[in-house]
Amino acid sequence: MKSFVISDNHDTWVGMRLAGISGVVVHEKDEILKEIDKVLQDKEIGILIVTELIMEIAKEKLMELKMKPNYPLVIEIPDRHGFRNNDNRIMSYIKESIGIGI
Repeated sequence: MKSFVISDNHDTWVGMRLAGISGVVVHEKDEILKEIDKVLQDKEIGILIVTELIMEIAKEKLMELKMKPNYPLVIEIPDRHGFRNNDNRIMSYIKESIGIGI
């Protein structure tokens, strides 16, 4: 099983390359969606890592993938500056996922 990163900045991409994870740097929504489709076609990729900005841009498609029990597992990571919105991250994720607040 391989991992793949879709990043919005070169620093994160280089860090992942140093860890042995291949990936791409993209900025536009159509490029991001195209790369996600490529990842879905490659059955060897089991983990899709995306930066926070990529998640914001392609949230609808990525959340749809997160809700499916199939591969790939979608992981959101901060970029070199850390998470943009650190307030109650887990609570907001639960609310988005199941529709209730805790």
